[in-house]
Amino acid sequence: MSHVSGFGRRSTIAASAAGLIGMPRIARGTAFPERPIRLVIPYGGGGQTDIVSRVTAEALSQRLGQAVVADNRPGGAGNLAAEIVARAPADGYTVLVATAGTYSGLNALLYRAVGYDWARDFAPVGMFCTTANMLIVHRSIPGRNFGEVVEWIRRNPGRFSFASAGVGATTHLIMEEVGERLGLEMLHVPYRQTGQAMADLLAGRVHSRCLGIPEAETLRQESSVRPVAVTTPARRPEWPDVATMGETIPGYESSSYFGLVVPVRTPPEVVARLNAALQEALRDDGVRAAYRRAGADPADPHPPETFAARAAADGERWAPLIRRLNLVAE
Repeated sequence: MSHVSGFGRRSTIAASAAGLIGMPRIARGTAFPERPIRLVIPYGGGGQTDIVSRVTAEALSQRLGQAVVADNRPGGAGNLAAEIVARAPADGYTVLVATAGTYSGLNALLYRAVGYDWARDFAPVGMFCTTANMLIVHRSIPGRNFGEVVEWIRRNPGRFSFASAGVGATTHLIMEEVGERLGLEMLHVPYRQTGQAMADLLAGRVHSRCLGIPEAETLRQESSVRPVAVTTPARRPEWPDVATMGETIPGYESSSYFGLVVPVRTPPEVVARLNAALQEALRDDGVRAAYRRAGADPADPHPPETFAARAAADGERWAPLIRRLNLVAE
């Protein structure tokens, strides 16, 4: 299957938000949804994608009047889940939790072949949250803050290791970007199972891991590791003593997005119904609080085109780094 190779064409995926003329329509008198909706989550249980997706599933269930059933389908950094949804009937009953790998086109660069066309196979519904990332280091690495850890890495080139969820994961790319900006020599250790990555970090077999704040929240009571930096522009109110990377790299910030997409030929009125339910949820103080309790930042209400533009921007940011480093995932 062919793939769009450039990331300068924001209109490619934005067009899928608006170019729905001629798509099949629901039969007159049929109300959507009439049965449960399958929410395909591209990673396993317990990680940040699973955590925030289940908040979303519950919020949508309440507003759509049907169960939204979470279906974890890990594999290929989201490729398996994306293929499932791309091939599903375009009726709104199969929805993908989209991330930068599948909806910003990063996996199309990282993998030799993927079984879907990221720019043409999906229509955006909306983004439900973003998550900042946090750098956690093992206690064996000296330094009270990010700046002091950076100085240790500079004095010990090639000795500092960092775990990731796999080659090309956003958290991997953040560490590579930081390394480039600061001239650091670090060792990347990719994992297929995030549980094993966490176990090795706690045991000190790897020195650090950059991970989403929803996962970092689970480490608050761990004495073997400590947080040293967050990727938000300002310090997090729930982590006031943790410095920002921007305090060492002026202007640095990064976040991961999470949103919903459906097969591209899904009827416009179904996309509109799903978007309306999502936006209603994002206006609800209780739902917004649930995201924040999980360590995520709820999105503001927006149309599908806004989500498409955010996805395109992430592709434009990370694709050049992937190409410079010649990254290949397996």
